[in-house]
Amino acid sequence: MEQSKNTKIKSWAETAPTLVAVAAGRAPADLVIKNGIWVNVHTREVLEGHDIAIAQGRIAYVGTSAAHCTGPETQVIDAKGRYMIPGLLDGHMHIESGMLTPAEFARAVTPHGTTTMFTDPHEIANVLGLEGVRLMHDEALLQPVNIFTQMPSCAPSAPGLETTGFEISAEDVAEAMDWPGIIGLGEMMNFPGVVNGDPQMLAEIAATQNAGKTVGGHYASPDLGPAFSAYVAGGPADDHEGTCEADAIARMRQGMRAMVRLGSAWYDVEAQITAITQKGLDPRNFILCTDDCHSGTLVNDGHMNRVVRHAIDCGCDPVVALQMATINTATHFGLERELGSLTPGRRADVILTSDLRSLPIELVIARGAVVAENGKVRVDFPLLDWPQHARETVNMAKDLSADDFVIDAPEGANRVTARVIGMVENQAPTKALSFDMEVANGRVEPDAAQDIAQIALVERHRATGGVVNAFVSGFGYKGPMALASTVAHDSHHMIVVGTDRANMALAANRLRAVGGGVVLFADGQEQALVELPIAGLMSDRPAAEVAQKAEALGRAMEAAGCTLNNAYMQHSLLALVVIPELRISDKGLVDVRSFEVTSLFEGYE
Repeated sequence: MEQSKNTKIKSWAETAPTLVAVAAGRAPADLVIKNGIWVNVHTREVLEGHDIAIAQGRIAYVGTSAAHCTGPETQVIDAKGRYMIPGLLDGHMHIESGMLTPAEFARAVTPHGTTTMFTDPHEIANVLGLEGVRLMHDEALLQPVNIFTQMPSCAPSAPGLETTGFEISAEDVAEAMDWPGIIGLGEMMNFPGVVNGDPQMLAEIAATQNAGKTVGGHYASPDLGPAFSAYVAGGPADDHEGTCEADAIARMRQGMRAMVRLGSAWYDVEAQITAITQKGLDPRNFILCTDDCHSGTLVNDGHMNRVVRHAIDCGCDPVVALQMATINTATHFGLERELGSLTPGRRADVILTSDLRSLPIELVIARGAVVAENGKVRVDFPLLDWPQHARETVNMAKDLSADDFVIDAPEGANRVTARVIGMVENQAPTKALSFDMEVANGRVEPDAAQDIAQIALVERHRATGGVVNAFVSGFGYKGPMALASTVAHDSHHMIVVGTDRANMALAANRLRAVGGGVVLFADGQEQALVELPIAGLMSDRPAAEVAQKAEALGRAMEAAGCTLNNAYMQHSLLALVVIPELRISDKGLVDVRSFEVTSLFEGYE
């Protein structure tokens, strides 16, 4: 494997004398791409017969001929009439959701043309605190592609409604703003805190703005009235929680960037891109992102190239779709002079593709070096030496038994009306459902006939022994089974969903034994296991290996009766107490519409 020559990119100031000399023809370029079609995302032009000259990892010249920049030692790549487009940027994502470390995630997405990521490591912040963020940040800086880190804003995401392993303070945010790879503040999930003027939330935003950096948003509410205006006034500059056209329009009208996602389980582009394709709004404030992609999607389907293709399939002009994944994103983060276009002075992040609609990623150049070709990486992606304590984070007081998952009915009740979390396929929100359920021997059991499984949250940070039990509908599970995961956004305790209490105990205890991951038991036998030893969230194994195990997990879920698209991703969000309507936490069942803990059974508040 060829080693990247440009692991660290020099600043424009350091390279400017060379870039000027190359562009003027006084010095030779390191690399010239000739005979290409230049896709200019500044002007929305597609210009045939152009060359690009690159020096010291940056673009020096773009024009009809780079012969004057070409010396005897210059590497020359003949584009042969292919399109030259900027490397793709993902404006909002969480590396941990890929079940991979930054290095392995970058290795997986680079062949798909993603050369820049803006990542929010709030998953690991909930488990390891500021140290975890620093570890992610440090491994990100080692990579031959661009990974910018947003300092997590909300750990916990909803104070008082969940307990995390660590908490992030305003002082932590202020400290991190001086780290070299920090680009801004991660998604401000505590939108009620901002709306109500919470001093800590406003202090975090102020520390970010005082550093001249971007504040990420997360407004998971359908209320687009005064509360939304208050949130925007509080400082968040973008939002990715929109699910309909009205959401995208409201965000752009209020001066935010509408970040619209296509992840493994969130399909929010088609419903919102009509603001551009049909309503004719200015697309400059529309940004494509993934938010969450698991390893199977990355290996088999793609990354930002998949999102751009989908936007085009939804009726978007191909060059406009590229703008939404390149220059729009760079401009939003204040990096328009650094990234996002094929113009002089910018980092030389270039893709060669033979078709703008199907977007095959045939050659990827990052920082002036070939990093991937025809789906294969050509450079190293260095790994950090993660400390041992980062691999010992599943802290349960003891092994669990079936008795830990018993749900007792209210005294004297023969039937109950239960509050049940309702799954919504391909979207992050859930529904708050009510079901009439039988009581047998003083207990309430899962009900397969009504598609009601049991859900439990097992505390795993402080070994309290706590288990909270509730119900969930929509997975379609049949027969005695259980699926357990230590990926449980955002507090990342352990979520167990099952139809049988004995299998639930087996699954929870298995994850305790292996140090975290995802496991499915059926009929008392382990059917699939994905080990995630780092913080209970990530593997440092290659993406293809992790994806293979994740695919086996998906097959096991299907065999257990689940037909939801990417159901595991939705399973992992069942504790996310900042997205309506109903969630579970270590505090109990949470009604996110009112941000209050509620009772499992109606009439017994």
